[in-house]
This record gives sequence, C-alpha cells and structure tokens, in this order.
Amino acid sequence: MRRAIAISAQGLGSTSPNPPVGCVILDSDGRTVGEGYHVRKGEPHAEVNALTAAGKRAEGGTAVVTLEPCNHYGRTPPCREALINANVARVLIAVMDPTSRGEGGATLLRKAGIEVEQGFLENEALLVLGPWRASLKGDRPFITWIYEADVDGNPNPRPMRGVAFEEMNALRASYDLVVDQSGVGEGRPGSHGNDVFRLPHGSLDGNAAEMVRKLGETGARSILLFGVIDELSPITSARVVDQVIVYLPKTPHSWSPETDSAQIVAVPNGYQLTEATRRAAHVRLVGRRTH
Repeated sequence: MRRAIAISAQGLGSTSPNPPVGCVILDSDGRTVGEGYHVRKGEPHAEVNALTAAGKRAEGGTAVVTLEPCNHYGRTPPCREALINANVARVLIAVMDPTSRGEGGATLLRKAGIEVEQGFLENEALLVLGPWRASLKGDRPFITWIYEADVDGNPNPRPMRGVAFEEMNALRASYDLVVDQSGVGEGRPGSHGNDVFRLPHGSLDGNAAEMVRKLGETGARSILLFGVIDELSPITSARVVDQVIVYLPKTPHSWSPETDSAQIVAVPNGYQLTEATRRAAHVRLVGRRTH
C-alpha cells in the first residue's frame, strides 16, 4: 500500500477533478507484477493501468489501491468491472470513495466473490487524497497559502525569495491552480481545463465566500496561494485557507522583539502545527485549519 501511495502522488495537480490514485497488483504468490496511477481526467484509472501492466499474472492475485474502485460508467468503464474481469481474488482499499454511486465498488466486488479489506493504511493514503476529499466535503477547493514571514511570524510584504521561493516553485506541480500576489493564477495543462485564472479586480467587494466560489469555478480541487496577496486578502484573513506553509527567518539564539506590544506568532491562530523543520536560514512551519 505504501508503494501505491507513493506512486499516486505522481498524479497530484493533473487529475482534477478526479482524485490522484495509485494501484499495485500482486500475483497469487504475493509478488508485485504491475502498478499504475491515474494521470488525468478521461484517461485510464490507476487500477486499469496496473492491470494492463500485470496482464494474466493478476489472476488469483491481489489489487492494492489507495481509493475504493469506482463503480460507474463515465469517460472510462468502472474499475470494479476491470478487477472482476481480471479474476483477482482480493482487493485492499485504503480510502472509501465518497462519490460512489449506488452500492459502491467495494460492495459489488464482494458480490462477485472477491475478498475486500478496507481502511488499510487510510491515514497514510490521505496524505495524497486528503485535499481532494476535503474539497468534496466542503464543496470548494482545498486552499494552501504559502508565504515568507518576518521575524514576528507575520506575512512579509516583500516578494518571496531564496529557499522559500524555490520550495514554492517545487510545490506548484502538486496543485491544480497556483495564484500569485496579483490575483493571477496558472493551472496545469489538462488538469481542469482552465489554465489561466484572473480574479476580477475590485469586483467582488472583498467577499471571501464569493472569491472562493470564483476560484472553485475553475474546476480546481486544490489551490496554492503564494506570497502576500492583496487581491485575495479577504480569503487569507477570513480563515478559509485550509493549510498554511510559513517560512520563518532565523533569529539570534537570544532575541527580544523591538516593542513590548509585538505579537509573536508561528502559524496563525486557528491552525494546528503539523510540521516544523529547518531550511537553511528559515524554519518551515506547516499548519492545518482546526475549524
């Protein structure tokens, strides 16, 4: 399953509105004979790619998949049908699909006589599938805001630079839409069919809900905001951002703020700290919204 999770991440930023899914096929002796992941909407799903690689060696074997196999006909046939036709004996599922229609893929697999186990390493699979699932639950994109802070932990108005800027660029590939300080966004080609997004200047009257709705209309499930974004400040101040990534500059080992009234922060209130790591002259902090 960890291998399936790892390869599923290769679909981040390009499958929207579909989820990034990975699948590994084991033969009847438990040997890996095929693997695959979903690349983009309209193309074969992870299970089909893995079964194609495995061929007849999948018969009597096990399919290990990060998300419950789909059970409906869309642009591609249902994955549960492909697994049944391949005569696999067992399917291990990490995360159940909240978009399942009818009885669900797992139920139909069981009815076909296939052993099904669900919830296998679910929390680990949600490292990749979490933003997609959160987007479905909230009926809006999962939003991450990345910025460089001043020594007090507050967003620095200057453009991002150095390691913070480099790591932001590295993160771009994992998101469907990336929006910069000007309110202009760029999407990955083929991910959600809307490669450039421009927030109408001054037309939304600072309404965070309307801004989020406008961003959602692009079809993106995950959005990365970077820097100090004047046009999107209602979003960043209204606590509708789901995750913050903060680059806090290094301070002397013994240090006091310049004024007694300075409020020293790490991540904003309302976010739970989930990561604290050192990056050269910065500390990288990650916080997830708690409510």
